[in-house]
Amino acid sequence: MHTLLIDDDPFALKTLARQLEQLGCAQITLRERAQDALLLLESELESIDLVFCDLQMPDIDGVEFVRNLARSNYRGGLVLVSGEEGRILNTVHKLAQAHRIHVIAALPKPVSSERLRQVLADATSRRATAPSAKRAELAPHELEQAIEEGQLVNYYQPKVSLVTGQLVGAEALVRWRHPNAGLVFPDRFIAMAEEHGLIDRLTDNVLVAALRQARLWHDAGLLLDVSVNVSMDNLVALEFPDAVARLADDAGVALSRVMLEVTESRLMNDLRAPLDILTRLRLKRVGLSIDDFGTGHSSLAQLRDIPFDELKLDRSFVNGAANDPALRAIVEASLAMARQLGMKSVAEGIEDRADWDFLRALGCDVAQGYFIARPMPAPDFTAWHAGWEVRRGDLAASTQ
Repeated sequence: MHTLLIDDDPFALKTLARQLEQLGCAQITLRERAQDALLLLESELESIDLVFCDLQMPDIDGVEFVRNLARSNYRGGLVLVSGEEGRILNTVHKLAQAHRIHVIAALPKPVSSERLRQVLADATSRRATAPSAKRAELAPHELEQAIEEGQLVNYYQPKVSLVTGQLVGAEALVRWRHPNAGLVFPDRFIAMAEEHGLIDRLTDNVLVAALRQARLWHDAGLLLDVSVNVSMDNLVALEFPDAVARLADDAGVALSRVMLEVTESRLMNDLRAPLDILTRLRLKRVGLSIDDFGTGHSSLAQLRDIPFDELKLDRSFVNGAANDPALRAIVEASLAMARQLGMKSVAEGIEDRADWDFLRALGCDVAQGYFIARPMPAPDFTAWHAGWEVRRGDLAASTQ
């Protein structure tokens, strides 16, 4: 990879270059002024794969540099490096992501060689798997056809107890097996479904498939709760609770085994229908989870107004919280509030052992994330579970 390093401190710049050379980087370009780096990017944009940038520079600071990097349509990886306090570094990280720049890492100074090794591995992996062509645009009529023809399939991500490691549930996550675009993730079609009146049919498909799969698991001896995401746009039809009850009855699944994860992606002007529907669902013993808590409109007002019985911490607060004081404070406060409200807590985005140990020590109830398993097709679930039983034994042994 061609790597560009930018830092107004010559000693820090040369030290970082030396570390990278020792890790195998052969093509490294150094710039002490951000403006010079931008001029280089203008002429060699396609050839630069990775940029390391300091935040505190005299000519153009890191925020301005990120803004200009986005304007140049840079498609490589970015590593932010700074001696500034962690919250500033994290904010610039979020800003760069909002500009659709791929941030490999945000690193406090000084940077260890081991951390750099991981950064280079992540950057190399991303470069190897990056799509070579622009993603095809998807149209509403294609999604409607996909719903009719059964192109939508559920993947399932396990949910496990943080106390025992035991498998307790699975979240159904819809995927679109597009005949030309391959496997399409929901971030590319859920908003389209909401905007074009297809979300109810899409949700019905996901719910029916998830309930049938839950029945198969139950018959095989796996008494799991099954979670399904619902849009606030689903919560305008007053017959929705009765429809859920009917589908669960048809599948032979107890309503107490069903968890609906609600994400409020936009403010609702009229809360009468959602409050009516969500309260009736709870009266039927359907579980309600406030998804992505702390982001968007999923906030304290929803906890006050809606009878949720599960609080799901967003992954943006969970991953790395063990070593981030700001994230740690948010997680601790959220879990304490869930306990005081008598709600079950779920942490999504647990990606490594540090996340697992941290959330377990804080008394979080349920874990979900790549450390446990990525979402998988239903046929892969049994084999994964057998492997997890071995892993959870090792996890239990290592904490004693």
